[in-house]
Amino acid sequence: MDMTLPLDAPISSPTDTATSDTRSVADSENLLLRAITDRIPARLAYYDKDLVCRYSNAAHANRYGKSPAEMIGSNLTEVVRPEVLPEILPKVAAALSGAAQSFEAERTDASGQRRYYEINYIPDLRDGEIHGIFIELHDITERRRTEEIVLHANQDLEERVRERSAELFQSEQRFRLMIDAIQDYCVYFVDENGIITEWSESAQRLHGHRKDQIVGHPYSELLSTDNAGENEVDPEQVLRLAKAHGQWETRGWRSREDGSRFWAHTVLTALRNEAGELQGLSSITRDMTAAKSLEDVMNDLNRELEKRVAERTQQLVAANKDLDVFSHMVSHDLRAPLRHISSFVSLLQEQIGESGDVLTLQYLNSIVKSSKRMSHMIEGLLEYARLGRVAVEMHPVPLAPLLEGVVAHLRQENPDRHIEWSIDPELPVVRGDAMMLAQAFGYLLNNSVKYTRPRDPAVIELGWQVNPVGGRTFYVRDNGVGFDLEKAHNLFVMFQRQHHSMDFEGTGTGLALSQRIIERHGGRIWCESAPGEGCTFYFNLPFDGDLPELTFPESAMADLVI
Repeated sequence: MDMTLPLDAPISSPTDTATSDTRSVADSENLLLRAITDRIPARLAYYDKDLVCRYSNAAHANRYGKSPAEMIGSNLTEVVRPEVLPEILPKVAAALSGAAQSFEAERTDASGQRRYYEINYIPDLRDGEIHGIFIELHDITERRRTEEIVLHANQDLEERVRERSAELFQSEQRFRLMIDAIQDYCVYFVDENGIITEWSESAQRLHGHRKDQIVGHPYSELLSTDNAGENEVDPEQVLRLAKAHGQWETRGWRSREDGSRFWAHTVLTALRNEAGELQGLSSITRDMTAAKSLEDVMNDLNRELEKRVAERTQQLVAANKDLDVFSHMVSHDLRAPLRHISSFVSLLQEQIGESGDVLTLQYLNSIVKSSKRMSHMIEGLLEYARLGRVAVEMHPVPLAPLLEGVVAHLRQENPDRHIEWSIDPELPVVRGDAMMLAQAFGYLLNNSVKYTRPRDPAVIELGWQVNPVGGRTFYVRDNGVGFDLEKAHNLFVMFQRQHHSMDFEGTGTGLALSQRIIERHGGRIWCESAPGEGCTFYFNLPFDGDLPELTFPESAMADLVI
């Protein structure tokens, strides 16, 4: 290659050439530093002692809607909101006096959401004089998700280390400044044999060892020898795996200089130059003690929960056995005397006939009504117990034909009533037990029929809407007599009624049975009412999705009515 200069080319002295090379290296390092810091998610900035911005990475500038170049020359009081200044100015003053400041604060981001930050003000002390402060902000809003954050952060950092390993070694001092400012993890370097070659201030903060104490020692000295049952980490194997695969992750206990230990997530990354030659390894260690403690607590809670579930299951099994015994007793032992009472009262009525006095006949009629009422109550109690034990057969159930059968049955039972039925024709398909759902709808609609007796016409409406949290919400609304909700504390309790039996017949079992059925389907039921203003019952049912409409013969739907 011809290296001869043209005749008219200026002759440069060796000094000029050296100055040009130095400037080129400095420019290259500045570009490298900018590329590194602009990729760091933390907000980094440098302000001189007059609070004028001399450096800002992209994250810090974006917070104020500016570019890093636009931030240069801005005064801190111009970019920070006025209401925040009284809080931070004393800390800034303390940092300019040489005292580093670390604190947490709540801020509003550009979208108006409240977020929390860990803020560090680090004095720039050179030659015994404070020239300014380094400002570092870490978003800690989702600290509870540290495991996921650490995983993504480590992957990102490891990728950067692989891409820029040679450049990072050339700008060692500036890179050291960046990693030393990081508070929650540390970086240090080892050679291919695991001997520590570089020790940062962040590593000293985390492990406690000074640089002169640890450089030249094997990094295995940082591993805790007492892992309290955890698997020991083989340092030589980790080094081999990191060099073979480019990087390797380990988790385990690490020791500090004072003898204490912490749970760490460490990533060892092999640093190779463009020729593929190994230059050493970087170790990025994150203190995960809090996450480890949380995991241990969660494991203990899970074990305790499993124990309680097992105990509760045993209790439920025992309760179900007792309920079976009780149901058997009610169905056989209690109903038999009741049948005898009804039978003998009937015989007594036949024997007395119409010759008895009015008071005696009235007493006998009261006994008959009470025995029938008690029989209905026993049947309701047995049905309530049965609904708690019977398996719920979950299938797609088209509600439109099901409700047609229920309403037809109620019309047959009340031929003299003037009732205006308003049933939504677009009722959806739900997932559940068709027989049980027919019972639940029947109880609720029958309840509306009963308490709208004083109204002419009576209006009963059944509709639905999409539940935003899943499933479908249905409602049964009427213009009946209503009741006072503040006094209806036991609305869905067996045998509890809101009106006297002399005004409206019934045993107080319908609403309790409806609630039982709906809860067995994973839903809930509630009510809105006021005296004289009617009543509306709401309840949730699971949605079966976009299923084709299923057709049932009328004879099959007739079996689903009450």
